[in-house]
Amino acid sequence: MHQLILLLHVLSATVWTGGHLVLAFSVLPKALAARDPGVLSGFESAYERVGMPALLIQVISGAWLAYSLLPDVSSWFTFDAFPGKLITFKLLLLAMTSMTALDTRLRIIPRLSPATLPAMARRIRLVTLLSVLFVVVGVSFRGGLLA
Repeated sequence: MHQLILLLHVLSATVWTGGHLVLAFSVLPKALAARDPGVLSGFESAYERVGMPALLIQVISGAWLAYSLLPDVSSWFTFDAFPGKLITFKLLLLAMTSMTALDTRLRIIPRLSPATLPAMARRIRLVTLLSVLFVVVGVSFRGGLLA
């Protein structure tokens, strides 16, 4: 069961992070050059159908994996053990991603225009960076960069 949950988690991370890398490095520059928010809207409407379920699967599978690693949930928020540190970092990244997404959904997207494209670009770049950091922290559970 653990391997299946881990596989779902990694596949979902691939969809989430890969989609944001494509958005940040391919779609966003075209939208900014053309000053056309429609370029972003077209990508977002197609990507949301796979990206949001991928994020939901990551959250659910990540909680399951964290619990299987550290069944004492209070240890997720301590820096006593290395896995607890990584889980704390993942939860902080999730909180930052959620706050950025909420801000974008409520403040930027309703009035998306050529004038607000730079604000949207900053949020896209931030969420892309956060998604890459999710991967870095995730790999660190198996002796990656933060080990």
